Amino acid sequence: MSLCPKCGRSPWPFVMILAITAVIAFLTWLILGLSMVEPVQRLGVALVVFLGVGGTLLHYVVGCLKRHCRHGHQSA
Repeated sequence: MSLCPKCGRSPWPFVMILAITAVIAFLTWLILGLSMVEPVQRLGVALVVFLGVGGTLLHYVVGCLKRHCRHGHQSA
C-alpha cells in the first residue's frame, strides 16, 4: 500500500473494515448454524467470507484514499 503519509495516518477506515467484515462473518456463521452443516465447515465458510469481504473492502478503501488524496503530490 503506497498511501500518502497524511492520508494513511488515520486508522478509522481500517477499523471500520475490520468491524464490517467481523459482523458479516458472524452473521454468516449464525445463519449456517440453522442448517445441517458441520461446525468445522461452518467455521471455514465464515473464515472464507471474512477474508473475501475484508479483501474487497480493503481494496476499495485504499483505492478511494489514493483517488481522493488532495495533498498535491503523486502517489504511485
